[in-house]
Amino acid sequence: MRRHSLVVILVVVFVSSLAAVAFAADKVLGLYNDWGAQTFAEDGQVGCSIWSQPIRDEGNYTRRGAIYAYVTHRPWDKRINEVSLAAGYTFKKDSTVQMRIGGQRFTLFTDGGTAWSRSAKDDEEIVGAMKRGATMIISGVSSRGTRTTDTYSLQGFTKAYQAIGKACKVN
Repeated sequence: MRRHSLVVILVVVFVSSLAAVAFAADKVLGLYNDWGAQTFAEDGQVGCSIWSQPIRDEGNYTRRGAIYAYVTHRPWDKRINEVSLAAGYTFKKDSTVQMRIGGQRFTLFTDGGTAWSRSAKDDEEIVGAMKRGATMIISGVSSRGTRTTDTYSLQGFTKAYQAIGKACKVN
C-alpha cells in the first residue's frame, strides 16, 4: 500500500510539473487596444502570436463560430510573420479570401476554415500594411455560398507586434 501511495504521489508531482512548464509557455504578453499578444508552446518550442476579432462582421448567416486574425512567429521553424484568418465557418472549396488594408489588396488561399497568404514575402507585405493601416477588411465565401465581410481595427497592432518580436527574439 505504501509503495502504491508513493507511485501515485510521484505521478501527481510529475504531471503537475509538466502542467507548470506548459502554463509558463502559454503567457499573455498584453492587450494593446484591439490586439492581444501571447506566447504559446508547440513541439517543445515557444512561439508568439497576436490576434484580434473583427469590430464588424457582415453576412447573411444564422450561425458562425469565432472569427480571428493572427500573426504568428515560429522561430524554430523559421516561420516569422505568418498571417492567418479563422473565418468561423468552412470556406467554399478552392475559394480565395480578399484582404484590403488602405489602398493595398491581398489574396489569401483557403483550407477548411482558415485562410493563409501564399508566401513569406506576402506575409511580410501584409504585416507592413497592417502596421501602416487603420482598418483591415476581409471578404470570403462559406461552403454554403454565404458571402461575408469582416472589418478589423488595426489600433494596437504595432505595439502587439513589437511585444511578440521581443518575446520570440525576432525583431
